[in-house]
Amino acid sequence: MLTRRLLQLLIGLAMYGISLAMFIRAGLGLDPWDVFHQGVAARTGLSIGVVVIIVSFLVLLLWIPLRQWPGFGTLCNAVLVGVFADIGLALIPAFSHLGGQLGMLAGAVLLNGIASACYIGARFGPGARDGLMTGLARRTGWSVRVSRTLIEVVVLGVGWLLGGSVGVGTVVYALAIGPLVQLLMPWFMVPAALPPEPAVLEPAAGELDAGEPVAVEPAARTS
Repeated sequence: MLTRRLLQLLIGLAMYGISLAMFIRAGLGLDPWDVFHQGVAARTGLSIGVVVIIVSFLVLLLWIPLRQWPGFGTLCNAVLVGVFADIGLALIPAFSHLGGQLGMLAGAVLLNGIASACYIGARFGPGARDGLMTGLARRTGWSVRVSRTLIEVVVLGVGWLLGGSVGVGTVVYALAIGPLVQLLMPWFMVPAALPPEPAVLEPAAGELDAGEPVAVEPAARTS
Protein backbone atom coordinates (compact mmCIF):
# COMPACT_ATOMS: atom_id res chain seq x y z
CA MET A 1 0.00 0.00 0.00
CA LEU A 2 2.81 2.41 0.89
CA THR A 3 4.54 1.74 -2.43
CA ARG A 4 1.37 2.54 -4.32
CA ARG A 5 0.88 5.74 -2.36
CA LEU A 6 4.45 6.91 -3.00
CA LEU A 7 4.24 6.16 -6.73
CA GLN A 8 0.87 7.85 -6.99
CA LEU A 9 2.17 10.93 -5.18
CA LEU A 10 5.29 11.27 -7.32
CA ILE A 11 3.52 10.58 -10.62
CA GLY A 12 0.74 12.99 -9.69
CA LEU A 13 3.17 15.81 -8.89
CA ALA A 14 5.12 15.19 -12.08
CA MET A 15 1.91 15.36 -14.13
CA TYR A 16 0.89 18.53 -12.28
CA GLY A 17 4.13 20.25 -13.26
CA ILE A 18 3.77 19.11 -16.88
CA SER A 19 0.18 20.39 -16.94
CA LEU A 20 1.42 23.80 -15.81
CA ALA A 21 3.86 23.85 -18.73
CA MET A 22 0.99 22.91 -21.07
CA PHE A 23 -1.13 25.81 -19.77
CA ILE A 24 1.74 28.20 -20.45
CA ARG A 25 2.36 26.82 -23.94
CA ALA A 26 -1.35 27.09 -24.76
CA GLY A 27 -1.06 30.83 -24.20
CA LEU A 28 -4.72 31.29 -23.29
CA GLY A 29 -4.45 32.12 -19.60
CA LEU A 30 -3.43 30.39 -16.39
CA ASP A 31 -5.04 29.53 -13.08
CA PRO A 32 -4.79 32.29 -10.42
CA TRP A 33 -1.69 31.02 -8.61
CA ASP A 34 0.17 30.42 -11.86
CA VAL A 35 -0.76 33.88 -13.13
CA PHE A 36 1.09 35.09 -10.04
CA HIS A 37 4.02 32.73 -10.61
CA GLN A 38 4.32 33.82 -14.23
CA GLY A 39 4.18 37.48 -13.27
CA VAL A 40 6.93 37.08 -10.69
CA ALA A 41 9.03 35.11 -13.17
CA ALA A 42 8.62 37.86 -15.77
CA ARG A 43 9.78 40.50 -13.28
CA THR A 44 12.69 38.58 -11.78
CA GLY A 45 14.08 36.68 -14.76
CA LEU A 46 13.81 33.39 -12.86
CA SER A 47 12.27 30.34 -14.49
CA ILE A 48 8.64 29.73 -13.56
CA GLY A 49 9.62 26.42 -11.96
CA VAL A 50 12.07 28.15 -9.63
CA VAL A 51 9.42 30.74 -8.77
CA VAL A 52 6.89 27.98 -7.99
CA ILE A 53 9.38 26.38 -5.58
CA ILE A 54 10.27 29.67 -3.86
CA VAL A 55 6.64 30.73 -3.49
CA SER A 56 5.74 27.29 -2.12
CA PHE A 57 8.22 27.61 0.73
CA LEU A 58 7.21 31.22 1.40
CA VAL A 59 3.58 30.10 1.65
CA LEU A 60 4.65 27.38 4.08
CA LEU A 61 5.95 30.12 6.37
CA LEU A 62 2.39 31.43 6.52
CA TRP A 63 1.34 28.07 7.93
CA ILE A 64 3.19 28.86 11.17
CA PRO A 65 0.70 31.40 12.60
CA LEU A 66 -2.12 29.16 11.33
CA ARG A 67 -0.62 26.25 13.31
CA GLN A 68 -0.45 24.05 10.25
CA TRP A 69 2.27 21.43 9.82
CA PRO A 70 3.42 20.11 6.45
CA GLY A 71 3.30 16.45 5.56
CA PHE A 72 5.68 14.49 3.38
CA GLY A 73 3.49 15.16 0.35
CA THR A 74 3.47 18.89 1.12
CA LEU A 75 7.27 19.08 0.88
CA CYS A 76 7.38 16.93 -2.24
CA ASN A 77 4.74 19.17 -3.80
CA ALA A 78 6.76 22.28 -2.99
CA VAL A 79 9.77 20.99 -4.94
CA LEU A 80 8.61 18.61 -7.66
CA VAL A 81 5.87 20.67 -9.31
CA GLY A 82 8.36 23.43 -10.11
CA VAL A 83 11.00 20.97 -11.33
CA PHE A 84 8.62 19.26 -13.73
CA ALA A 85 7.14 22.57 -14.88
CA ASP A 86 10.57 23.61 -16.14
CA ILE A 87 11.13 20.18 -17.70
CA GLY A 88 7.79 20.47 -19.49
CA LEU A 89 8.59 23.94 -20.79
CA ALA A 90 11.88 22.63 -22.18
CA LEU A 91 10.10 19.82 -24.05
CA ILE A 92 6.71 21.23 -25.12
CA PRO A 93 6.59 23.72 -28.02
CA ALA A 94 4.37 26.80 -28.07
CA PHE A 95 1.44 26.92 -30.51
CA SER A 96 0.73 29.91 -32.70
CA HIS A 97 -2.63 28.79 -34.15
CA LEU A 98 -5.89 28.68 -32.21
CA GLY A 99 -6.66 25.02 -32.85
CA GLY A 100 -3.40 23.90 -31.31
CA GLN A 101 -3.82 26.29 -28.39
CA LEU A 102 -7.32 25.00 -27.61
CA GLY A 103 -6.16 21.40 -27.82
CA MET A 104 -3.24 22.12 -25.51
CA LEU A 105 -5.57 23.90 -23.06
CA ALA A 106 -8.01 20.97 -23.00
CA GLY A 107 -5.14 18.53 -22.43
CA ALA A 108 -3.73 20.71 -19.66
CA VAL A 109 -7.05 20.84 -17.79
CA LEU A 110 -7.54 17.07 -18.09
CA LEU A 111 -3.97 16.26 -17.02
CA ASN A 112 -4.20 18.72 -14.13
CA GLY A 113 -7.41 17.06 -12.92
CA ILE A 114 -5.83 13.59 -13.04
CA ALA A 115 -2.69 14.90 -11.31
CA SER A 116 -4.71 16.57 -8.55
CA ALA A 117 -6.73 13.40 -7.90
CA CYS A 118 -3.49 11.37 -7.81
CA TYR A 119 -1.61 13.40 -5.24
CA ILE A 120 -4.66 14.16 -3.08
CA GLY A 121 -5.69 10.51 -3.17
CA ALA A 122 -2.23 9.42 -2.01
CA ARG A 123 -3.00 10.96 1.41
CA PHE A 124 0.42 12.46 2.12
CA GLY A 125 -0.77 15.96 3.01
CA PRO A 126 -2.05 18.99 1.07
CA GLY A 127 0.00 21.28 -1.12
CA ALA A 128 1.27 24.52 0.41
CA ARG A 129 -1.44 26.64 -1.22
CA ASP A 130 -4.31 24.30 -0.33
CA GLY A 131 -3.05 24.11 3.24
CA LEU A 132 -3.03 27.90 3.45
CA MET A 133 -6.67 27.92 2.32
CA THR A 134 -7.86 25.29 4.81
CA GLY A 135 -5.76 26.72 7.63
CA LEU A 136 -7.18 30.20 7.09
CA ALA A 137 -10.70 28.79 7.07
CA ARG A 138 -10.11 26.92 10.33
CA ARG A 139 -8.52 29.85 12.15
CA THR A 140 -11.00 32.52 11.01
CA GLY A 141 -14.21 30.51 10.91
CA TRP A 142 -14.74 31.42 7.27
CA SER A 143 -15.89 28.77 4.84
CA VAL A 144 -13.28 27.08 2.65
CA ARG A 145 -14.97 28.63 -0.38
CA VAL A 146 -14.64 32.16 1.03
CA SER A 147 -11.01 31.55 2.04
CA ARG A 148 -10.11 30.14 -1.36
CA THR A 149 -11.88 32.93 -3.24
CA LEU A 150 -10.18 35.64 -1.18
CA ILE A 151 -6.71 34.14 -1.63
CA GLU A 152 -7.11 33.48 -5.35
CA VAL A 153 -8.56 36.92 -6.10
CA VAL A 154 -5.56 38.52 -4.38
CA VAL A 155 -2.92 36.40 -6.14
CA LEU A 156 -4.73 36.71 -9.49
CA GLY A 157 -4.83 40.51 -9.21
CA VAL A 158 -1.20 40.80 -8.16
CA GLY A 159 -0.11 38.35 -10.84
CA TRP A 160 -2.01 40.23 -13.54
CA LEU A 161 -0.42 43.52 -12.47
CA LEU A 162 3.00 41.84 -12.69
CA GLY A 163 2.29 40.68 -16.24
CA GLY A 164 0.88 37.18 -15.74
CA SER A 165 -1.42 35.74 -18.40
CA VAL A 166 -5.17 35.98 -17.73
CA GLY A 167 -7.60 34.73 -20.36
CA VAL A 168 -10.12 32.11 -21.36
CA GLY A 169 -7.90 29.42 -19.85
CA THR A 170 -8.28 31.08 -16.45
CA VAL A 171 -12.07 30.83 -16.70
CA VAL A 172 -12.03 27.27 -18.08
CA TYR A 173 -9.77 26.14 -15.25
CA ALA A 174 -11.93 27.78 -12.59
CA LEU A 175 -15.11 26.16 -13.92
CA ALA A 176 -13.78 22.73 -14.85
CA ILE A 177 -11.16 21.68 -12.33
CA GLY A 178 -13.43 21.19 -9.30
CA PRO A 179 -16.00 18.92 -11.01
CA LEU A 180 -13.22 17.06 -12.83
CA VAL A 181 -11.26 16.27 -9.65
CA GLN A 182 -14.46 15.22 -7.88
CA LEU A 183 -15.25 12.85 -10.77
CA LEU A 184 -11.77 11.32 -10.74
CA MET A 185 -11.18 11.04 -6.99
CA PRO A 186 -12.92 7.65 -6.54
CA TRP A 187 -10.42 6.14 -9.00
CA PHE A 188 -7.35 7.41 -7.15
CA MET A 189 -8.28 7.66 -3.46
CA VAL A 190 -6.16 5.20 -1.50
CA PRO A 191 -8.32 3.62 1.25
CA ALA A 192 -7.35 4.54 4.78
CA ALA A 193 -5.75 1.72 6.73
CA LEU A 194 -8.34 -0.31 8.60
CA PRO A 195 -7.74 -1.02 12.31
CA PRO A 196 -7.11 -4.66 13.21
CA GLU A 197 -10.22 -6.64 14.05
CA PRO A 198 -10.60 -7.43 17.74
CA ALA A 199 -10.33 -11.02 18.86
CA VAL A 200 -13.66 -12.83 19.09
CA LEU A 201 -14.43 -14.71 22.27
CA GLU A 202 -15.99 -18.12 21.68
CA PRO A 203 -16.35 -21.23 23.82
CA ALA A 204 -13.49 -23.71 23.47
CA ALA A 205 -14.20 -27.06 21.89
CA GLY A 206 -15.43 -29.53 24.49
CA GLU A 207 -16.37 -26.75 26.92
CA LEU A 208 -19.64 -25.58 25.44
CA ASP A 209 -21.41 -26.07 28.76
CA ALA A 210 -18.66 -24.70 30.94
CA GLY A 211 -19.13 -21.08 29.88
CA GLU A 212 -15.39 -20.43 29.72
CA PRO A 213 -14.66 -18.31 26.61
CA VAL A 214 -11.31 -18.38 24.83
CA ALA A 215 -9.85 -15.92 22.32
CA VAL A 216 -9.96 -16.98 18.69
CA GLU A 217 -7.81 -15.20 16.12
CA PRO A 218 -9.88 -13.39 13.45
CA ALA A 219 -9.81 -14.77 9.93
CA ALA A 220 -7.36 -13.18 7.52
CA ARG A 221 -8.71 -10.36 5.35
CA THR A 222 -9.43 -11.25 1.77
CA SER A 223 -9.22 -7.67 0.47
